[in-house]
Amino acid sequence: QVTLVESGGGSVQAGGPRRLSCAVSGRTFDTYAMGWFRQAPGKERDFVAALTWSESSTLADSVKGRFTISRGNAKNTVYLQMNSLKPEDTAVYYCAATRGYSGGRFVTDYAYWGQGTQVTVSS
Repeated sequence: QVTLVESGGGSVQAGGPRRLSCAVSGRTFDTYAMGWFRQAPGKERDFVAALTWSESSTLADSVKGRFTISRGNAKNTVYLQMNSLKPEDTAVYYCAATRGYSGGRFVTDYAYWGQGTQVTVSS
């Protein structure tokens, strides 16, 4: 069993930073590729960022230069550092994982999902 729990969501003023965390439990030393997705009301769940086990990252064009994805030293936590937030970043943010060294940009690439955390950016 693999469990993902996001934290760090909340309300933030436009232009400000916010850091999301995703704690992975079940098999601490399993090899996982991680991803972050977001879903705004009435929209599909969209790719935000991905991180391989070797810490190579991929970012969506909409967040490139503003967001970064990283893994904790113990490799059981992943972070999404969000800077220069915009109102259009408002969404429920989901952490995802898949066994292996790399994932992808698609929801179907991932087998495990967190419950989501709401990020609301006000102007």
